[in-house]
Amino acid sequence: MAERKKPLIIVTRKLPDAIETRMMELFNARLNLDDHAMSREELRQAVETADVLVPTVTDTIDEALLNQAGPQLKLIANFGNGVDHIDLRAARARGITVTNTPGVLTEDTADMTMALILATARRLSEGERLVRSGQWTGWAPTVMLGARLAGKRLGIIGMGRIGQAVARRARAFGLSIHYHNRKQVHPEVETELDATYWESLDQMLTRMDIIAVTCPRTPATYHLLNARRLGLLKSSAILVNISRGQVVEEATLARMLLMKEIGGAGLDVYEDEPNVDPKLLKLDNVVLLPHMGSATIEGRLDMGEKVIVNIKTFVDGHTPRDRVLEMMF
Repeated sequence: MAERKKPLIIVTRKLPDAIETRMMELFNARLNLDDHAMSREELRQAVETADVLVPTVTDTIDEALLNQAGPQLKLIANFGNGVDHIDLRAARARGITVTNTPGVLTEDTADMTMALILATARRLSEGERLVRSGQWTGWAPTVMLGARLAGKRLGIIGMGRIGQAVARRARAFGLSIHYHNRKQVHPEVETELDATYWESLDQMLTRMDIIAVTCPRTPATYHLLNARRLGLLKSSAILVNISRGQVVEEATLARMLLMKEIGGAGLDVYEDEPNVDPKLLKLDNVVLLPHMGSATIEGRLDMGEKVIVNIKTFVDGHTPRDRVLEMMF
């Protein structure tokens, strides 16, 4: 019996060496050796020839691109959890299955959320810059005063895996857990987290000391925190976003931070990455990170292994466990 031909897998960015090596063993894999973000033309050539495309968040896989895909493209195995850069409806219309890598990034992203909450509340980045500048003159009773976490209210927008993991960590710091979600979580989860559900996002926003954005970016969550909703926040409130930049109206947030209409912000994502609103770069009351919430060695390896399993399952004629049907909040 003739050996089955290996599918052509095109990977759009450089992945960990161990993952790329395994892909080369299992598939006919084309790798991105210099890790450049593929141009539109390169992506067009990829979808035109690949049996399986392995994109990342830096690739826009929209309807126009998918309309140029060859008939052999049957799987988009995304390296990452978020799939807002992929037009799921257009993929489904062309009979293309889309998978992602859920679960493996939960703990890493939740860790980073707590890190941003702490860094913003306790002014860690500002203090670190002060020491490096050589202008620190020593301890003083009223210098670099931040906010205590214990006893504060944390409002989590999006109570999925990551939101729940954030809540578990936050409880250990003495924070009171509140949340807004597309639907109320199971009573057992609420009891475990001692969490209060708010059907009205507006009502929750007015009462919270800290807001953590952990929901996915979907059409329903685009500018979910718009100018009106941001205006509901307390003047002392802290906003942390590790979701997607498009969930928050960045220009309004920057203006509010500049005018001290909000206490502070911790951002790992931006509306037009890698571009950041220039006003944010000049402010001390915002912590800015380069979209590194899931950036751990363990997490990247786990993501790659999930991608491989999804491809192997699909090629073997089965439905991948991580098939994405729709984006929900």
